[in-house]
Amino acid sequence: MSWREGLGRLPGVATARGYRREWLRSDVTAGLVLTALLIPAGMGYAEAAGLPAYAGLYATIVPLLAYALVGPSKILVLGPDSSLAPLIAAAVLPLAVTGDPEEALALAGVLAVLVGLILLVGGFLNLGFVTELLSKPIRLGYLNAIALIVVVGQLPKLLGISVDASGVLGEIAEIGQAVVGWEVDPLAAAVGVGSLAVIVGFRLWLPAVPGVLVAVIGAIVLSASAGLTDDIGMVGALPKGLPLPTIGGVDWQDVGHLIGPAAGIALIAFADSGVLSRTFAARHGEDVNGSTEMKAIGVANVAGGLFGGFPVSASGSRTPVAEQSGARTQLAGVVGALAVLLFVLVAPGVTAYLPDATLGAVVIVAATALVDVRGMVAMWRMSTVEFGLAAAAFLGVALVGVLQGILVAIGLSFVAVVAQAWQPYRTELVETSDRPGFHDVVRHPDGKRIPGLVLVRFDAPLFFANGQIFDEYVRSVVAQAPTPVEWVVVAAEPITGLDTTAVDELVDLDTYLEGNGIRMAFAEMKGPVKDRLIRFGLGDRFDATHFYPTVEAAVAAFRSRGERSGYSADS
Repeated sequence: MSWREGLGRLPGVATARGYRREWLRSDVTAGLVLTALLIPAGMGYAEAAGLPAYAGLYATIVPLLAYALVGPSKILVLGPDSSLAPLIAAAVLPLAVTGDPEEALALAGVLAVLVGLILLVGGFLNLGFVTELLSKPIRLGYLNAIALIVVVGQLPKLLGISVDASGVLGEIAEIGQAVVGWEVDPLAAAVGVGSLAVIVGFRLWLPAVPGVLVAVIGAIVLSASAGLTDDIGMVGALPKGLPLPTIGGVDWQDVGHLIGPAAGIALIAFADSGVLSRTFAARHGEDVNGSTEMKAIGVANVAGGLFGGFPVSASGSRTPVAEQSGARTQLAGVVGALAVLLFVLVAPGVTAYLPDATLGAVVIVAATALVDVRGMVAMWRMSTVEFGLAAAAFLGVALVGVLQGILVAIGLSFVAVVAQAWQPYRTELVETSDRPGFHDVVRHPDGKRIPGLVLVRFDAPLFFANGQIFDEYVRSVVAQAPTPVEWVVVAAEPITGLDTTAVDELVDLDTYLEGNGIRMAFAEMKGPVKDRLIRFGLGDRFDATHFYPTVEAAVAAFRSRGERSGYSADS
């Protein structure tokens, strides 16, 4: 494949080739609206990571441009993230012994490159399948938890108060105490609530106009004209200059110290981004390959690390802003990145007049787009088990942490699958007068059993956890049969797997039945399962005469009694 063919297969190039003119206005508008969040959020998360504020801008501009070229998700917004900031600080600051911000920034750049390389290797090894473990209940609980975390985290800005507590519950308690004790800054709260009202009002009554942009511009004009910069918190002015390579001066010993933290950050970044990518793609009827996404996030981190940034992941607050503002393609992210760059070069002092309270209002409105109470209620009505998984994901992410919460929910999903297979549905099959075939006796209690024949169905793979259950169930049905049993036929189509423990149980069951003059046979058993029986050395015990292509064929063979040859149909 030539380099031109390879370039043409990149998601960004493919989108550009199929771009529609009617998308342009929405993408440009969304990119400009997104800028109102990209600038202050990037600076804030950089400071939270113990790095110079302007590093957050570089960690925004470069990864967005890189992801627009290689990223499979059309509206995913990458950038500095609150869940990564503490980990970055813990990895970098102990190594920055001189206390020089530039040294810390160089270490953070190397850390980002390492994170990116780990993700690239994982993508090329097709490890992106881990996103398949993020089922709908997990995504539902995760997104609702992220919404709660973001809203609670922005309420202090909105109300003009400071919160020292860590964790959602601690923050809520401290915010509540501040409100009850009237420690709220009236002016900041008025600006924040007013901005919130403007955004919501435009969304409800004039959706064609981006309320976020109106609120941000209005707050800047108000602050500048009324001289509010000394009265309430402001985002602050932007630094000047272009992002330049800043990873020099880091020795190999530092690189060795950063590999471990890089692996942890890579896992969290991909887990976070994987959920968001898959969720937002599903909303728009699209599909995102997990390994491709992993490689794209890796490229974005490498690019950002080389040009003055630090590790980034998908943003749970900025991505919904892009979606709610009408983003259709990666161009929205490109517009946002270029707008940030333009601000840095042309008007770095404008954000000195942007109140923190207005920024908090913008983020809160964006986060509410992730809330899906109806989905949780519907999940409860459809499946209490899956609702439990969604609730576990919600509580885990909200109270423990993003990665820990997701891992707990995935673990519980596996437990639920094992529990379902451990105690699967099993039933006896009977004949009915009004329809052909053989049917569940529970649903058709008026059905008739065939004297001398027991038909059973076991709806799960046979493995170590349920082999004995299968054995005991067949024995119980035989014992309760109204007439002496001559044959037991297992309708084996639902049995999709078999392990050595279950094979031992099958042998014990067959020995028991044989000792009582009962022949065991299988109908509709899949070819791969039969192959496993042979591989496990049971080809002589369960030869071709024990298998039938259909239940009807097995019943016909039983009724003929003398016909012992059976069928050997691979399915």
